[in-house]
Amino acid sequence: MKTVLDCIETGTGYLEKRGIEDARRDMQLLMAHQLGCSRTELYMNFDRPVSEDELVPLRELLKKRGLGTPLQHLLGTVEFGGREFRTDGRALIPRPETEELAELVPTMSFPRPARLLDMGTGSGVLGLTIAAALGEDCREAVLVDRSGAALELAAENARSLDLAATFLQSDLFQGVDGSFDVIVANLPYVPEGERASLSREVLNDPAEALFAGADGLDLIRRFIPQAAGRLVDGGLLAMEFGAGQGEALLAMMTEAELPHPRIRSDLSGIERFAIAGRPPA
Repeated sequence: MKTVLDCIETGTGYLEKRGIEDARRDMQLLMAHQLGCSRTELYMNFDRPVSEDELVPLRELLKKRGLGTPLQHLLGTVEFGGREFRTDGRALIPRPETEELAELVPTMSFPRPARLLDMGTGSGVLGLTIAAALGEDCREAVLVDRSGAALELAAENARSLDLAATFLQSDLFQGVDGSFDVIVANLPYVPEGERASLSREVLNDPAEALFAGADGLDLIRRFIPQAAGRLVDGGLLAMEFGAGQGEALLAMMTEAELPHPRIRSDLSGIERFAIAGRPPA
């Protein structure tokens, strides 16, 4: 009978042959998921026998990972902002850069207690994480997406984390009422021409959550002027964008007469976040 270590070694080799980066880590996580334990516990149980009943579903997971199914989809969860969120094919897998934005926003100035809007919420990780960080300083969190399936996932995450939120299916602000103290967004920003260069894992995300026209800015181009009209005096707009798009977003924010528009880089030094705020009247 195979042991835990045997399975890890064999599975790692299988994934390496299929071009999976971090093959050993992925195999360890799949093994831990199947056995219902942590990676640390695996190290203490290398000699544990693995039954055939446990191997059958593990082989299926391994096969799917080798074909490029994202690890997060196979595990069903992802850690974001110190919390565990459900994730699957209904929405974009959260990226580390978005986590940086979630950490940044609560430290910035805007009226509190705030009415928060997360536009293009997907699985809800950005809006829910910010709402949780604000605590009583968030009087309402409104999560908006044009995908009903994504909103279902966001609602599941809110329930599992015991966080209150309002969910709206809408094409940008079409079905959204009122103004907001802080608006955040991680909208699609990948140019269509880059589709062929994306990894198998990324292409498992919904296309409508990734691509936005020839330059990747079709949706953002509509969003910024609409958002400018929905911020209260002193409100904050914060959004993520793709590499090389900063100059275009700065011009859009300026044209929309959003005051103090600026661009911030992520931890890798790449321009990644567009910030603007409206001063009090």
